[in-house]
Amino acid sequence: MKNRTEIELLAPAGTLESGKAAVIYGADAVYIGASRFGARAAASNSLADIESMVQFAHKYRAKVYVTLNTILYDNELEEAENLIHQIYHAGADALIIQDMGILKMNIPPIPLHASTQTNNYSAERISFLDQLGFDRIILARELSLREIRKIRAVTRTELECFVHGALCVSLSGQCYFSEVTTGRSANRGTCTQACRHPYNLVDGNGKRIILNSHLLSLKDLNLSSSLSDLIHAGITSLKIEGRLKDISYVKNVVSYYRRKLDDIFNSEPEYVRSSSGNTGISFEPDPERSFSRLSTNYFLSGRSENLINTFSPKSVGKKIGTVETKGPGYITLNTTESLHNGDGLCFIRDNELIGFRIEKVVDSKVFITDTSSLSPGIVLYRNHDHEFIKLMEADHTVRKVTAGIRISEKDNALHFELTDEDNLSSDYMVEELPETARDPELSERNLVTQLSRSGNSMFSITEVKNTCDTSFFFRISELNEIRRILFERHEALRTATFSRKDSAQQRKMVDFPQKEVSFSENISNEKAGQFYREHGVEKMEKAVEVSPAKEDQLLMTLRYCLKYELGYCERFQGAKNTPPEPLYLEDQNRKYLLQFDCKNCMMRISLPGPD
Repeated sequence: MKNRTEIELLAPAGTLESGKAAVIYGADAVYIGASRFGARAAASNSLADIESMVQFAHKYRAKVYVTLNTILYDNELEEAENLIHQIYHAGADALIIQDMGILKMNIPPIPLHASTQTNNYSAERISFLDQLGFDRIILARELSLREIRKIRAVTRTELECFVHGALCVSLSGQCYFSEVTTGRSANRGTCTQACRHPYNLVDGNGKRIILNSHLLSLKDLNLSSSLSDLIHAGITSLKIEGRLKDISYVKNVVSYYRRKLDDIFNSEPEYVRSSSGNTGISFEPDPERSFSRLSTNYFLSGRSENLINTFSPKSVGKKIGTVETKGPGYITLNTTESLHNGDGLCFIRDNELIGFRIEKVVDSKVFITDTSSLSPGIVLYRNHDHEFIKLMEADHTVRKVTAGIRISEKDNALHFELTDEDNLSSDYMVEELPETARDPELSERNLVTQLSRSGNSMFSITEVKNTCDTSFFFRISELNEIRRILFERHEALRTATFSRKDSAQQRKMVDFPQKEVSFSENISNEKAGQFYREHGVEKMEKAVEVSPAKEDQLLMTLRYCLKYELGYCERFQGAKNTPPEPLYLEDQNRKYLLQFDCKNCMMRISLPGPD
């Protein structure tokens, strides 16, 4: 079929090991942090590991994108430029960036992806980046399907969006909470996750109307039921968050989305995966059985309520049922799930997440250390699935590329040719013809059986075709050696023949949408300043990280609205008798002012100015 659209499942690679697992379990591409300048400082990797990741991924025609998406300081520009050259020579397929100063560097022709940290929320900004010449734009998580369609209609470059994992409550790149309050910058990869902390909500009269509640802690994103809609809207890369998650999470979640996408491709053949091979998943993937804060589709279908877990930012896991009865040291459950020794269960009571461990399971009785806080009817969740984690750790699935082997006789020699699903071929020749087989039928059977064995290799031999007029005798060991050499050669060929595409984009001199920009453009070095001046900006502020914070410093810009979440929205919910404003969040250190831009349906959090 002509004009088929390739769709990419993009997975996290916190480490080389988890990156390889992502590819094996079905990812078409992975994103991995370099040794420095990635937005997850705790997920950095050496150049040697990046090169190993590239070599491994390219065998499957999967790609490797390297994150260099922090803002840079002037004294780091030379190091960053050198690192980009090293990343390019390591074979990476693209670089994910935030700092516009990189565009003023002398860098190789590596494709550039505009990180979601570049605040890709408004169509105006996305259009600028598109015209500027980025190879891909990673969209803000807050966009609706309707907004994505509109963006696709006015842009030409590739569009990527998040489909699963943790959500930042602030617009990406627009969170200064951690930097201002602790000196650890989210735009420098060291966020302290203030959004996951508990707060009091204080009204304009100083009354604490909500106490010790996680009012900014969003549930996790799960758009698995909307993948077809996103693809039809023009998204070609679907991204799973999680470079800080463990390898069991990666295996489970990637497998889940791989199955979902393959089902779509089977029913809609105009779409295909962007890499080669298939993974025979031997378990039933279920994202709720890995780390999960419960799930939301966020703003994909428009604004909605119930976006946060006020009780905890920790993993809640999967709902498994309710407490049925309680006895001395044990409980029984109303559930269809099998429970095991070592499982972790939890429940929510008085806006608090309370967890406990299963000591042992005997028939229908679940023995635990303390049953005092449990009573019949309480809803239970499993946030540590002991047997599932063991299954994930022990699972050694292999991703297979289909291929066939053809045996032919030519010039008094035997030729063994392996051709794979991408029409790549490798050849092995036996120069001296073996003796003629005494039992041609047995010989043919052995030939097909031994050459079809693939074991833990990356190949699945679906056909062995012998075109020779004569049946030759081979020892089993000789056939095994021929197969080993063919597989070894072909794996090397697949790596060597991967054609990385350099960027063909030409940087264009288009005007930035505004003549004046604030600190929110995150301009932290002279090259970034030069970029904005060259694109028509006449007045600019420096980034918060390189200038003193203001008394009324903006800390977060959010599409999430606490008034709407709590039912206080006058505009859309018709709320009356709402608490007097201004509203504040309060922690142990200070109060933070909430400001509501109801016209644009946005919320901002800032330090209160002087009275």
